[in-house]
Amino acid sequence: QVQLVESGGGLVQSGGSLRLSCAASGRTFSSYVMGWFRQAPGKEREFVAVINWSGGSTVYANSVKGRFTGSRDAAKNTVYLQMNSLKPEDTAVYYCAAARGWSMLSSEYDYWGQGTQVTVSS
Repeated sequence: QVQLVESGGGLVQSGGSLRLSCAASGRTFSSYVMGWFRQAPGKEREFVAVINWSGGSTVYANSVKGRFTGSRDAAKNTVYLQMNSLKPEDTAVYYCAAARGWSMLSSEYDYWGQGTQVTVSS
């Protein structure tokens, strides 16, 4: 059974940092890409970042570029999202997901974690 488990969310002041983790289990993810998405109350789920599992290449949404950094530890089957210079508009539930192909569309992702809440106070 495939499982993606996020952790690391919480409450932080504007300008602060958090690191989200996504631990994957249940299959080999070396051929997958890992995406980070977020959903704020009353809004659509939106793309944040995508990480190539095998090579570590990343692409970011314009809204987080320069502030967020994605990485992965293949030995631990875990991907990370380092979030710096957080803003109140970053407040959302953050999800990690796995897809067979490079994509920024949530519909292309096959597996999803349960989400972790990130709240940034002003």
